[in-house]
Amino acid sequence: MKHVHLGSSRCDELSLTSAILIYAEQGNTPMYATVHPVTHSGKRPVIGAGRPVDRKALFESVNALARRCAVAGQFLPDTVLSIDPTAITWWCRPVTRRVFFDCRELGTVSAVVPHPGLIFQASTTGFYVYALAGSGRPTPETALYEPPYFNTWDHGSICIGSADVPDRIDASSIGGWESGFFESAFTHPNAGGKRVDHPRGEYAFWKEMLAGKYGERFPLKRLVPMNRTLGDLIAQGPKG
Repeated sequence: MKHVHLGSSRCDELSLTSAILIYAEQGNTPMYATVHPVTHSGKRPVIGAGRPVDRKALFESVNALARRCAVAGQFLPDTVLSIDPTAITWWCRPVTRRVFFDCRELGTVSAVVPHPGLIFQASTTGFYVYALAGSGRPTPETALYEPPYFNTWDHGSICIGSADVPDRIDASSIGGWESGFFESAFTHPNAGGKRVDHPRGEYAFWKEMLAGKYGERFPLKRLVPMNRTLGDLIAQGPKG
């Protein structure tokens, strides 16, 4: 199988080498586990004879996997909105920040432009971004809007191409995730729903943004509502 790095087009070849089977009485806590080698002599992998799991080896394997996920015991800045073993969700205040474009319609160009408040989520399922209409710290009732950016799919999913992004999803990696998004070139609007409310579409909107038409405040009237809240995102995930 291929292992795809979150938010990136990079992938590594992985193969199934072993399996752990867990045993328990009906509806009760697991009581016993065995580890089995896996062979690939045919089209399907074959699980071999098992042996009792070595407790130390099991803990080492689980800890190695957990290091790639959000973990407890970290200092959490006030921008972090939610953290669990599979995802971290954080908020960016409205700011002016540089963006980069590399596309036939707009050319190869860079400029400092205003951005709305943003919600980012890095998770084991991918990297996501959402816009906000307000400037204050969001609450579970805060409405989410489509990200007004190129290189994004429906449900806020980010296609970040070959950009360098962290392989961890914890509080210390937030800066790396944001850099991976903002410092990679926007190349085209992805297929899917409308991202900005502009009579002439995304290219015309970003041409105006790059020319400085809106000054230092993002034009919130151009945001497209998603009919979801921050609470929905945290409780149900991006596609809930």
